[in-house]
Amino acid sequence: MNERYYHEYEPTTGARQPGVPVIDGRARRCGSQQGGALLALVKLGLGGDGPDRLVERLLHWQWPDGGWNCHLKPSAVNSSVYETLLPLRGLAAHGSSDARQAADRAAEVLLTRRVIYHRSDGRPIRTEWSKLHYPVYWHHDVLAGLKGLHEAGHLDDPRCSDAIELLTSKQLPGGGWAAEATFVRGIDGRRQHYELVDWGGCDAGRMNEWVTADALAVLTAAGAL
Repeated sequence: MNERYYHEYEPTTGARQPGVPVIDGRARRCGSQQGGALLALVKLGLGGDGPDRLVERLLHWQWPDGGWNCHLKPSAVNSSVYETLLPLRGLAAHGSSDARQAADRAAEVLLTRRVIYHRSDGRPIRTEWSKLHYPVYWHHDVLAGLKGLHEAGHLDDPRCSDAIELLTSKQLPGGGWAAEATFVRGIDGRRQHYELVDWGGCDAGRMNEWVTADALAVLTAAGAL
């Protein structure tokens, strides 16, 4: 909620300035940052008027298609799934009328892609999104997308069905779901995604408790167990 997020400018030289760049009427902002902060403050019951202020900023920056994007190329005209998932969850958790409507619009960014698939040919947008991870951070995968849509009340949308089927198919023979891949880079504190814990590790043949808890929540809500 730094003051620079209330200052906007139109880039002309390519050099960044303190503030939020606006190109062709679209704010180029990493919505995952304010979205993640909003989600945390609401869940923990902290922040005073902070959640309301974060909602106001996210709504101010929301793109016509319902999401957010921080890409500075003028050719970027579609929202980023990466920058939309956490705002979707944060707005849904906030629960005010304006936040609820904004979350519904944000959900369309995922739903029009059936969570992880190209709109043009139906193929996975990224192979990595078909795998299960924990933690996901600001990234995306099939379970993280379904979890966000569940929290926003859109899991019953038929456009979730292929993703739900994919998640169901990943249940291990002995029960549970594995962390098939990881965004964690190691046990450290100096670089992005270095952790002080291993979150159950990454092993495609062994149940991961964190992934399993999320998968069970999503599939139970979807009536897919």
